[in-house]
Amino acid sequence: MRIRQVVGENVVIMPGTEGTDMTRVVALNESALLLYNALKGREFEVEDVVRVMVDEYEVDEESARRDAEVWLADMKKNKLVL
Repeated sequence: MRIRQVVGENVVIMPGTEGTDMTRVVALNESALLLYNALKGREFEVEDVVRVMVDEYEVDEESARRDAEVWLADMKKNKLVL
């Protein structure tokens, strides 16, 4: 998977079996892009996501954990992480 910038949006275009599947395009806002780039290519837990968020933004751990759980669920739903 590669992230592309299309019309000012950061998007992941999912590869299909016969090439690019344009029906599987996932947009990433700046926070999601930061997390994706910080954690791609390695195994991670919710705690790793929380740490990136707390280190990067002025957010308490409880808020970061709630957001991290939502982000991770979305990423799993869209098959961007296992």
